[in-house]
Amino acid sequence: MMKLIADSGATKTDWACITNDRRCIRFSSAGYNPNYITADWIVEDITSAFPSDLNLDEICEVFFYGAGITKLLEPFMKSALQQAFPKATKISAATDLIGASRALLGDRSGFAAILGTGMNSGIYDGKEIAFRVGSLGFILGDEGSGAYLGKLLIRDFMRHRMSDRVYEIVKDRIRMTDDQLIDQIYKKPMPNRFCAQFGPFIKENLHRDDYFYRLVRNSFTAMFEKIIFHYPAYEKYEFNSVGSIAYCFRDILAETAHAYQMRMGIILRYPLDGLITYHNESLQATEDAVTAFNDS
Repeated sequence: MMKLIADSGATKTDWACITNDRRCIRFSSAGYNPNYITADWIVEDITSAFPSDLNLDEICEVFFYGAGITKLLEPFMKSALQQAFPKATKISAATDLIGASRALLGDRSGFAAILGTGMNSGIYDGKEIAFRVGSLGFILGDEGSGAYLGKLLIRDFMRHRMSDRVYEIVKDRIRMTDDQLIDQIYKKPMPNRFCAQFGPFIKENLHRDDYFYRLVRNSFTAMFEKIIFHYPAYEKYEFNSVGSIAYCFRDILAETAHAYQMRMGIILRYPLDGLITYHNESLQATEDAVTAFNDS
């Protein structure tokens, strides 16, 4: 019985296949946000990306976590996955926040966040998201995310709210005029991804000038002020998060959390790592229960 686990974003899906002999085979495909693509396209892309040394018909269980999978769209995603894996007897499709929560907390309750291109968070009760404060997306919010961080950088650059030295460093990286930046963000598709691409650049320059440190700290402070602070009794939770921004800037994130009396918990760059552990443990627990029943 082979099991598939997937963590899907807007541009890429990371897959892990747990084989009968407990090997873990990883591969990637396109991202599958059900708001923007058809079931036929999903099936075709999965089929083309699936490793040639594995058999689609041998997949018995599929656990899919993805951006854009609301309760309303779960049936659509499950139907598409059933078409891709016709022999599967169990197919689950859930939001990426449920995936992050399981990767970080397993079946324990607690606070879980996603800090990557975008930001999402919620209180997890061990099964479902019991309470969440909306991040409101790129235009209205997403404080703390890579897109928000890049937006702060671009805004400061265009208003020249940085030293001449830092301005030249940023100018050399952006290589666009103010008009071109406005056109890119207001008229071109995916402005959130455009802004988020400057995360690695900011990371590389953290120790080059204090401006970059303050930029990250201000982004996380805004996240606490606008989002985390509005969770009831948020201080009693640990700050657990998946995502590249949480991982790459974890020291500054820890400083900011401490300033708001919140302890740091688990930080994972890739949620799939935690999901593999979660579903492997679930499989082992099921096998142990069957063994115990048979032995009784």
